[in-house]
Amino acid sequence: MTNPRWKRRPQGSTWGDFGPDDQLGRLNLVTPEKVLQGIQEVKVGKTFCLSLPLDYPGGNIINPRRHPPVLKPTERNGRPNMNYPLRCDDPTALDIVCDDQVLLTLQYSTQWDSLSHVGQMFDADGDGIPEDVFYNGYRAGTDIVGPVRYDMQGKQTPTGEASGARKLGIENMAVSCVQGRAVMIDLEAHFGRSGKIVGYEDLMMVLDKDKVVVEPGDFVCIRTGFAQLLLDMKKQPDPKVLFSTTSAFDGRDDRLQQWVTDSGVVALLADNYAVEASPARPCADDHCAMLPLHAHCLFKLGCYLGEMWYLTELADWLRANGRNRFLLTAPPLRLPGAVGSPATPVATV
Repeated sequence: MTNPRWKRRPQGSTWGDFGPDDQLGRLNLVTPEKVLQGIQEVKVGKTFCLSLPLDYPGGNIINPRRHPPVLKPTERNGRPNMNYPLRCDDPTALDIVCDDQVLLTLQYSTQWDSLSHVGQMFDADGDGIPEDVFYNGYRAGTDIVGPVRYDMQGKQTPTGEASGARKLGIENMAVSCVQGRAVMIDLEAHFGRSGKIVGYEDLMMVLDKDKVVVEPGDFVCIRTGFAQLLLDMKKQPDPKVLFSTTSAFDGRDDRLQQWVTDSGVVALLADNYAVEASPARPCADDHCAMLPLHAHCLFKLGCYLGEMWYLTELADWLRANGRNRFLLTAPPLRLPGAVGSPATPVATV
């Protein structure tokens, strides 16, 4: 299989499977039938908000590049537009108005990773020289553009172009609506706050004990307790405690990666940071992905990732009621060109 953008695709990838110009990846598997399956899981009409407050985790100690939102009023006639009396402009007016704006780091809190979030160096042209590419062969510098271009040594050259994902942007997810059947995998119920790095065998044990069945086109939520710890820390996150006491997937486990491939899951949605253990286990190869599960999912499969989702109340309710499936509705912001987005997912049971 070849494509106008690539002559060879990564082994085991889905590049081209959904069409030469596909930008949705496994969201193509969320058919009307899968949406109806999700709706059929609604038994009592109870809803759960799966988002942290978007000013959590607090500070930027977890990721120095990501900062809390800055919320402030817009201005009207040079004055803060908060509790603004329109009688200042018209003495006959009775109205008081509020209007605000936000400086928002899109992947600070509960978030979606789009398919333009992580790419890799890969020889897509088949000429022995690796290129910087993303899912389905979309190119860094052409389809995903930044203010500078990097060479193999990391040297940067200004591009003079506006930044943004011209392909694979988050708006593609938003238009697809992101609604369907989801299943809960409750790692915390089995491993507690042990800091367990979960491999394939561990995952299969959890699925078997909880009678969880994952089918193609499903969304998968993974509760570890991380998001609940963030809330308990009240915007004073302790990274050592957070990462040493909650579970995460072993991104270098080949059999775990193969399970993601074979299962046909649309997305892995965890309440922790990065879904997979970060940093990953050491790699024996000369060159390796630092986030191997990100590379496998976003780059190869078109399988999405969600991080720091708030799953505590939903997971507790599902366990108490002997269930693990529900309807998930979770569109990101329809923000053209963005590579990630905050999310306010809703689960309906």
